[in-house]
Amino acid sequence: MGQPTPARNDDWWRSAVIYQVYVRSFADGDGDGTGDLAGVRARLPYLAALGVDALWFNPWYLSPMKDGGYDVADYRAIDPAFGTLAEAEKLIAEARGLGIRTIADIVPNHVSDQHPWFRAALAGGPERELFHFRPGRGEHGELPPNDWQSEFGGPAWTRTADGDWYLHLFAPEQPDLDWSHPAVRQEHEDILRFWFERGVAGVRIDSAALLVKDPRLPDFVAGRDPHPYVDRDELHDVYRGWRAVADEYGGVFVGEVWLPDTERFTRYLRPDELHTAFNFSFMTCPWDAARLRASIEDTLAEHAPVGAPATWVLCNHDVTRTVTRYGRADTGFDFAAKTFGTPSDLALGTRRARAAALLSLALPGAVYVYQGEELGLPEAEIPRDRIEDPMHARSGGTDPGRDGCRVPLPWTADAPHAGFGGEPWLPQPAGWASYAADRQAGDPGSMLALYRAAIRLRPAFGDGPLTWLPAPDGVLAFSRGDGGHLCVVNLADEPAALPAHTSRLLGSAPLDPDGRLPKDTAVWLRA
Repeated sequence: MGQPTPARNDDWWRSAVIYQVYVRSFADGDGDGTGDLAGVRARLPYLAALGVDALWFNPWYLSPMKDGGYDVADYRAIDPAFGTLAEAEKLIAEARGLGIRTIADIVPNHVSDQHPWFRAALAGGPERELFHFRPGRGEHGELPPNDWQSEFGGPAWTRTADGDWYLHLFAPEQPDLDWSHPAVRQEHEDILRFWFERGVAGVRIDSAALLVKDPRLPDFVAGRDPHPYVDRDELHDVYRGWRAVADEYGGVFVGEVWLPDTERFTRYLRPDELHTAFNFSFMTCPWDAARLRASIEDTLAEHAPVGAPATWVLCNHDVTRTVTRYGRADTGFDFAAKTFGTPSDLALGTRRARAAALLSLALPGAVYVYQGEELGLPEAEIPRDRIEDPMHARSGGTDPGRDGCRVPLPWTADAPHAGFGGEPWLPQPAGWASYAADRQAGDPGSMLALYRAAIRLRPAFGDGPLTWLPAPDGVLAFSRGDGGHLCVVNLADEPAALPAHTSRLLGSAPLDPDGRLPKDTAVWLRA
């Protein structure tokens, strides 16, 4: 089984608990209904009490917000809706004073159509070479240059006033950069230096495997190797250059890399490339013991040869929240499915989400916690006239999009808008105040109390390898390090006997009257 390198102070990221902040929905400091840096700064004591090691911020840059900030107009400026650059610097410093590091989000595949480069390109300037402009096909150039489809639905090409077409793997307002041009590489290395010099400890890389395109821009053929725009070999030279920059500052990278090929995935984690990458196989597993164990084993095995730590995540800003997902009858994962569940579904999902939290926090490596997961928030159903996610519009209204997991957080049960601030940019569901942080803080049985306790106790597992223990079908049981601490998760239909132990450290739910572990429950034990 894979064994992470023992953590040193400069290797904090190898075993960190990292909290994902979607700024727009975290906390509103100025009362305008949009979360901002002032709101985050005011809630730093809450994050310190939660016990997290770092904060990953989704893009906070100047943006028209056509895709939640992932359409960046200026990487060196904070969007006025969130605050100022000076305020970001204060936030980074204040968080560091509390022992919390900051991870910024870089979007290298594309920029906003309002970025100065693209505006100059449309005006016919030399910046046109920094993007993928091509003449169209057909008698009058009326057809896109190839058949590539956008990740958000529809063609990946938009025609300009002069008749040419430009490539956008996402929304039309997000033109793809041409990474074969040296100016694109130099600019992004300069952006990395800009943020490292302002104190960020690391960078999360959005859509990290999509940057480089086949210069021929051929039509897509299923199964063709290499893929025309996913995981091309030229990417590794880009990230070696980035790693050299990060090493100047002691910075770290986490890549958003969705690849089914284990060997190809681990290439990004070689010692001279990225430090870590998100582990999506674990997040997309159904609530099934055999599938989860296989995902854990595969993840540790694939990371071991390159000495990289695994990462574990249950949810993020792009997927259905854990409580709702685990409450479905089929317990499966569907990226686009947005069923919201009955009260009994949510009760089941909450029970499983509590057990999954203890499972993920007991595993070797780093753990990412999406804001609101520690409150047990379910997916919210957004009225169709309030949906802002471009996935909804690009799908012709068939996909409700990702806004259901981005609803502003509830902080104070008795305050207007559950203490978020002004009237939220996305509507909070009825009953949202019941999940409020202030109400949960005083309840020892709450999801928040569970997360706080688990994060506080997590170091007891140490930095050693994972060893599976004998267990009945449907039960996951393992020890860590010297075997002094155990994690047991029961996904079977019947209560399970616990292995020999001296004490119970933490449970996601009480044991049954016979001292057995009920179904959909996890427990941490001292051997």
